[in-house]
Amino acid sequence: MENAVDTGNLATRLKNGEEAAFGDFVRTHWDKAFSRAYGLLKNREDAEEVAQDAFIRARNGMEKFRGECSPSTWLHRIVTNLARNKYWYWFRRRRGESFSIDSQISEDSETTFAETLACETLNPSEMALANEFEEILPRAMASLDEKYAVVLRMRSEMDMSYEEIAAELNLTVGTVKSRLSRAREQLRDILSDNI
Repeated sequence: MENAVDTGNLATRLKNGEEAAFGDFVRTHWDKAFSRAYGLLKNREDAEEVAQDAFIRARNGMEKFRGECSPSTWLHRIVTNLARNKYWYWFRRRRGESFSIDSQISEDSETTFAETLACETLNPSEMALANEFEEILPRAMASLDEKYAVVLRMRSEMDMSYEEIAAELNLTVGTVKSRLSRAREQLRDILSDNI
């Protein structure tokens, strides 16, 4: 692809700061820059990052380009230096012994490591759902039949035993359990219609 653009003319256009020349430079040399970076790093994302950084360095350092070599050779040196720096950066940090928390826990699982980590706080979607639930729950409780709502409040909010509720309301324990069951069922139905 380098043949499509006159490299000598391209060097002059780049030195003169012509915007279109830089676009031609990137289109002409991207594949070679990426291939060189990938050959050294063996990682697609790192190679793309190095190639992009190399073009930015080349653009910012164009006034230092003396024309003693072709722009292609000059870019090749920049890519090589950046790739080696990145390699040593990751080598010192033992990248080969690490993994991304966004990667899957195994080849046959869709679950990521991030999904298996315990978290003290709710994520944004869980927080939104919890806030919505807190708004809807009082309305749902208010729409329950009173005989069911009373039993449910005594059990959930006051933490009373079946026996205590039965004694307080002058009911049998079996009736308390039955009303609690119906209260929860009604509440589930009301909440499922609203969430």
